[in-house]
Amino acid sequence: MNKRIIYPSDDGGVAVIVPTVECGLTIEEIAAKDVPEGIAFRIVNDDEIPTDRTFRNAFKYDLTVDMPKAVSITQDRLRAERKPLLEAQDVLFQRALESGADTKAIVVEKQRLRDITKISVTTLDELKELSA
Repeated sequence: MNKRIIYPSDDGGVAVIVPTVECGLTIEEIAAKDVPEGIAFRIVNDDEIPTDRTFRNAFKYDLTVDMPKAVSITQDRLRAERKPLLEAQDVLFQRALESGADTKAIVVEKQRLRDITKISVTTLDELKELSA
């Protein structure tokens, strides 16, 4: 079956139901059974659903990507990436303090890592390219 059922999810995204041929129900019967009562849904061809799932949680009902949500997803990813990097810089900073070494480069790097979530890009491709 090359059809999918989509409907708005509670979190503002899109839920996608992928029916199996073996279930013995029509796509309409599956929708009636599985889509929450009172929620609008659409039946779409599977090739209408974006194959790049990077921003899956930012899909809108029209299957475009909500840019503010994509930015938020990217910020969360960057925070996770930078956490061990900041921790490593904290260790280097402490060691530099203990030995009386210069900390300027460490301070600059820590600030760069803190600023990494200040996103000013405008396309999904640019968001995907960002890294800590």
